[in-house]
Parts: sequence; C-alpha cells; structure tokens
Amino acid sequence: MPPLLHPALPLLLGATLTFRALRRALSRLPLPVHVRADPRTWRWHNLLVSFAHSIVSGIWALLCVWQTPDMLVEIETAWSLSGYLLVCFSAGYFIHDTVDIVASGQARASWEYLIHHIMAMGAFFSGIFWSSFVGGGVLTLLVEVSNIFLTIRMMMKINNAQDHLLYRVNKYVNLVMYFVFRLAPQVYLTHFFLRYVRQRTLGTFLLGILLMLDVMIIIYFSRLLRSDFCPERVPRKQHKDKFLTE
Repeated sequence: MPPLLHPALPLLLGATLTFRALRRALSRLPLPVHVRADPRTWRWHNLLVSFAHSIVSGIWALLCVWQTPDMLVEIETAWSLSGYLLVCFSAGYFIHDTVDIVASGQARASWEYLIHHIMAMGAFFSGIFWSSFVGGGVLTLLVEVSNIFLTIRMMMKINNAQDHLLYRVNKYVNLVMYFVFRLAPQVYLTHFFLRYVRQRTLGTFLLGILLMLDVMIIIYFSRLLRSDFCPERVPRKQHKDKFLTE
C-alpha cells in the first residue's frame, strides 16, 4: 500500500490535531499567580498538555498489558488493537509537542526534549507502519505513569510551591514511580533488545534508540536526585534554566 494511503496516517493526524485543540483550550484557563508573573507561561501550558497525555496514556498502557499480558514476553510479535491505537495516540502527542516547541521559539531551551521526541517517534513508527514491536511500544509507554508525578513536580516548582506538603510527599512518590515505571521497564527492554546487537534488522535500529534513551534517563535521574534530595549541590543557573531538572 502506498505510504500516503497508509491507514495509520488519519489516526496520527487526528491525535496530533486533538492535542493541538487541547493546547488551545488549556491556554484559556487562568494562570496561577506565580506563573502569571513568570516569563515561562508557555512552559505551563505545555506541561498541562503533557499532564493530560501522561494520565491517559499511562492508564491506557496498564490496561493494554492487563488485557494482553503476552506483550510482557512477546515484545516483537504481540499485538492488540488497543495497543496499536495507544501507540498512534502517543505518537500524535510527540508530533504535536515537537511542533509546539519549535513554533513557540523554545527549540534552543528544550533541545533535549526535541531529541527525545525524535527518538520516540522513530521507535513508535516501527509499530505503526510495520506492525512490529507494538508490545515494546506499549511497555515504553508505562513510563507515562511515572510522568504523571514528574509533571506534578515540575508544575509545582514553576508555581513556586516547593514548600507545600504535597510537593514533599510527591517527590518520594515520584522517586518510587521513577524506579517502577521508568527504570525497570527500560532495563527489561534493553535486556530484550540486546539479542539484536549482531543483526541488521529493525530490532537493531530500536536497540540503538533504546541505548541512547538509557543514557538520557540516567542523566535525568541524576538531575532529579540532585534537585530534590541534594539541592545545595545544584547550580543556581541550572535551577533557573533547566526545564528537565524542574
């Protein structure tokens, strides 16, 4: 079938436009006082969309694994309609967020996000257009459960609410969720894809993406620990400018 007629394209377009519409709707909401006085109001709206995506896709990924437990073992061949739609849905989010970052003039400040999004889209497209590794795509989206609490953390920091009880509780919950839904699935997937290290297949391409994501996750985790548990060691400039540590 010609690529322009691929049935996944309307799904991707629909998901992308849905997130664009959500972005416009959320931008109409009143801003918190501290955010209103901050030049990074774009970041607040961007995080609201990210938060919505994390809630939907995180819960959806858990349901996919519960409905099709073969995805935990048959990472390459396991397939379900729900899992396929989830991968299309999340790919649409990454397309939207990439365009939003660039169009808003935030590419330089958010270049790490752009690299992450490009790698994520490259991995998801293998499941979308070749119907392979859909199970792997679903497992990687378990990270969105962790991102729910990570996004709450970032939003509270932008809102200057680090002294609130909710922030102190959330930082420990976030740490646990980071281990369970980000680090653990990443280690499991990396171990699985290492079998493709000497092959010239799609699995080898995905292994390359996975290894680069491993490096990024380790860096993010070290930033998270320094920012929340060793704040005196974090440079002031990093506190101010690094969205990924906030």
